[in-house]
Formats: sequence, structure tokens, C-alpha cells
Amino acid sequence: MRPLLETLLENPLAHDGFVFVRADTMHTLLPDLAQWDRFAASWDDLGVDLYMADGGRYRRRRYATFSLSGETISRKPHQPHYQSRDYNTLNGGIERWFEPFLPETATSPALESILRLVCRVATDLTPPTRRPGSWHAETHQFRIEAQSDRPGHPTPEGLHRDGVDWVCVIMIRRENVASGETSIHDLNRQLVGSFTLTQPLDTAFVNDNRVYHGVTPVEPHDPTRPGWRDVLVVTLRHE
Repeated sequence: MRPLLETLLENPLAHDGFVFVRADTMHTLLPDLAQWDRFAASWDDLGVDLYMADGGRYRRRRYATFSLSGETISRKPHQPHYQSRDYNTLNGGIERWFEPFLPETATSPALESILRLVCRVATDLTPPTRRPGSWHAETHQFRIEAQSDRPGHPTPEGLHRDGVDWVCVIMIRRENVASGETSIHDLNRQLVGSFTLTQPLDTAFVNDNRVYHGVTPVEPHDPTRPGWRDVLVVTLRHE
């Protein structure tokens, strides 16, 4: 796996500050996805995000934090999610208490495989003199809902950085939605790349210190039916 990891993920991420990894490659890089369907089904049980400063009720989520160190994954006590307004001008500056991951989600083999991969990539690409003893990992289950008269906004704060070191966004499921294009911009806000996560396990890795990212709104293909975009977001920063 090492040559594949370096060639298709780590090398372009180190060079460009981001990489789009297609689902077939992620299947190779993640060793245990036997319970993927059960893991993905947990997105059907998310609470409404009540902290949206734009008044929207199109986002559902759950949240959990972990400490990652080598082969060790330890879930932390439930805590609020906080971003300064320097990084989130819409919803930042307050503690946001989201519903926690369900126990079976937090201990899913699929999530464990994902956390181990993200930890390995972050550690490999962080210079030895700057590597932390452990990483603080924040994990977010997001469902963005789209209706005919109300598009869903995956990044309502617009083009942004998250104020962390590394960001990983993994597609879980898209149902009856169009668009949702991810754009990557350099620190001068010039466009340097774009792609759309469409298949389960399509993944974006981002060096949050080097680039901005944003996602366009999603609208339903069929306006008579609801649509949604489910993703898992993992962020890592020095603990």
C-alpha cells in the first residue's frame, strides 16, 4: 500500500496542498470497510443544526472528537465545536454543542480505518520537528438537505479555511442532488483546482495552512423529491 499511498495521495497533497482521491483508490487504502453500509446508514439519524446564523434548517449533523497517536485512537469526552470568527464569519465565535456520534458509529471499523489513514497521512507530511505527540481529531457527520425552493449550502460561510492543520472530506452518499462542486483556492484566493465528490468514498484531503476550500450549493435533480448530500469531515490539529 505504501507506494500507492505516496503516489496517489501524499505526493500530490504535499505538492499542491490538496488532492482529490477517487473511491476506487480509497477502497484500496482503507483496509476494513466490511460494515460500511451500517456506518453510512447512521447519517439517517442526525439532529438539525440549530446554530445556523443565516436562519437555515438545511443542515443536520453529529460531532465527536478523538485523540490520535500512532496506532491509538481514543474518543474524548463530548465537547463543543468552536471556531473563531477569523475562520468562520457566519457561525464562529460561539461554542456549538452538537449531538454526539452514536456509540456504534464512533466504534465503527470504517471510521477507525478512516482515522488511521488520516493520521498516517498527516504524520507523514508533517516535518519531524513539528510532529505532535498526538493529533486532536474532530469528526463531523453532515447531511445537507436540498428542496425545490431551498438549496442546501455545504459551506454556508463561503470560501474558507478551518483553522486546523489537515482536512479530510469523504463522500458518504448523494441522493437526488445536483452540483456540490468543491473549489480549492490558494492563499491569494486564486482558483487552483475543482472537483465534485459523487461516489461513496470519493475523498478530498486539504492542507488547511496552504489553501482555502468551498462547496457550491446543492439542488434536487427531481424537485418533487427531497435530496441530500452526506459527508464525513475529519480535521486534525496539534493537540
